[in-house]
Amino acid sequence: MARIGVLGIGNVLMGDDALGPYVVKLLDSMYEVPADVELVDLGTPGADLPLYLDSLDAAVIVDTVKVSGEPGEIHLLDKAQLVARAPVLPASPHEPGLREALFTLEFQGRGPREVRLVGVVPSSVKTEVGLSPAARAAVPAALARVVRELEILGVEVRERQEPRPTDIWWERQPLE
Repeated sequence: MARIGVLGIGNVLMGDDALGPYVVKLLDSMYEVPADVELVDLGTPGADLPLYLDSLDAAVIVDTVKVSGEPGEIHLLDKAQLVARAPVLPASPHEPGLREALFTLEFQGRGPREVRLVGVVPSSVKTEVGLSPAARAAVPAALARVVRELEILGVEVRERQEPRPTDIWWERQPLE
């Protein structure tokens, strides 16, 4: 049985960088997916990112992307596009990035054969909690794109009759 992962990447304390985890939490709340589809908020993985990807046959990743475009604009990148440029040297504890993780796995002849990145151009990535208006407006389209990518991979995705509570814990108001 194929294993597919929907992986939300991002730091929930860095504004729009929380978009990946936000979309994965909404997907889990609003949709039913088969047992062989894993929905994971990865936060800010570093050297362990290849470990998450290695066990998968396919991955749909949700993250913000540093590309030209207007804040909130959605870009879909496949595995070939992600590895088209040379990897960068690790410069922080959050490295390697997605591209480097894919290169590592490719070099070893492992990892998912299908990778799709649903990326959203951020408006604000700084220490703050909550998505910018542009990123928040992009969430429904990003969620729909993730569902569409799963369907393209042959996954039956069904909307829940009764959505489960969405635990966007980082946006909860502190107790007074």
